[in-house]
Amino acid sequence: MRIQQGRPDGRSQIRQNLAGEHAFTDIGQLVLLAIFLAAWITDSFLFHYSVFVARYIPVYVRLPVGIIVLIFSALLALSAHKAVFGEAVKKPNVITDKVFSLVRHPMYLGSWLFFVGLMITTLSLASAVVSIVIFVFYYRVAKYEEKLLLEKFGIEYQKYKARVPMLFPLKFGRKRLST
Repeated sequence: MRIQQGRPDGRSQIRQNLAGEHAFTDIGQLVLLAIFLAAWITDSFLFHYSVFVARYIPVYVRLPVGIIVLIFSALLALSAHKAVFGEAVKKPNVITDKVFSLVRHPMYLGSWLFFVGLMITTLSLASAVVSIVIFVFYYRVAKYEEKLLLEKFGIEYQKYKARVPMLFPLKFGRKRLST
């Protein structure tokens, strides 16, 4: 399995805090985006084969909720992107501040919430199924990247991992370790 170091535009050479990513992350995201949009558009606007739930929740409820989720997803993903690629780092380290203090993979969470926001606006069950597949994809990619981060940063990442949840900023009895 080929591991990509950071970004495909070559700027990753100066990004020593990146551990790499799965070889299929970028293409997987593009393929799943295309599948989701095809399902969402054909179901929501053309054939209406699984949007029957939308009859029970009015558009004036669905649309604002969906838009709020979309805005939150964009803010989360952009904030994470800025934290990772915004400033050059002198010494490689685990990024633990800003959105990375809420979840370990805010870019993946923000990306997934984009799909959820679109799905909420029309309540397409077909796109809900695809968004579950997308979540599983992001979860597996994140688990793979965490192995790379543990190899690169060792105990520093292990402590961060014990403190901060992977994808959802909920505690659910999570044991907190002091640093």
